[in-house]
Amino acid sequence: MPNTKFTKLLAGSAMAALTLAGCTSSGGTQLPPASFVSMQEGPGEDYIIGPLDELTIHVWRNPELGAEKIQVRPDGRITTPLVTDMPATGKTPSMLAQDIRLQLSQYIEEPLVSVIVTKFQGSISQQIRIIGATEKPASLPYRANMTVLDAMIAVGGLSEFAAGNRAKLIRFDKSKGRQQEYALKLGDLLKKGDSRANVLLMPGDVIIIPESMF
Repeated sequence: MPNTKFTKLLAGSAMAALTLAGCTSSGGTQLPPASFVSMQEGPGEDYIIGPLDELTIHVWRNPELGAEKIQVRPDGRITTPLVTDMPATGKTPSMLAQDIRLQLSQYIEEPLVSVIVTKFQGSISQQIRIIGATEKPASLPYRANMTVLDAMIAVGGLSEFAAGNRAKLIRFDKSKGRQQEYALKLGDLLKKGDSRANVLLMPGDVIIIPESMF
């Protein structure tokens, strides 16, 4: 059978929906493969800062107003020179930089501020959760350009009885206001090295790996 027909057959057989409370499923749609492997280790630009994250703050031409290894306190706030008890959680690094810039503009003219998350814990909405038939189910902080392969390496791969090619990825689609379900071919990815089965992850993704029936 030609490869194109075989691919269509696989896509058609993956249309069974998972029954999840409060979840509207797309029925196992395939995600496009990741087109690259990124060396970036930090979180993406849309990362939401959470408690206990560690930040580095640069103020151009005013290094004394910046700070390194600033940990977001459990109450969600930070303190730096001339900035006291600034709320940080719930903001992206660029949003926090803008807030700090506005605060510093009371003291210096047109400050240029950048915020870098150097160590990140990740709130629940930013984590990647892997559950089911894996060596060590876990919640992982999301980082920029993170792929399914990255996540599976972090949890030690599939368990002995995992049905990797029946795995599902659950993702909340903000534009549609509901959860979507996508099929994953983890068996092909981890056992056959099929790079087409490696897909990019998004903050909040949940990977569900069932066990084989036999």
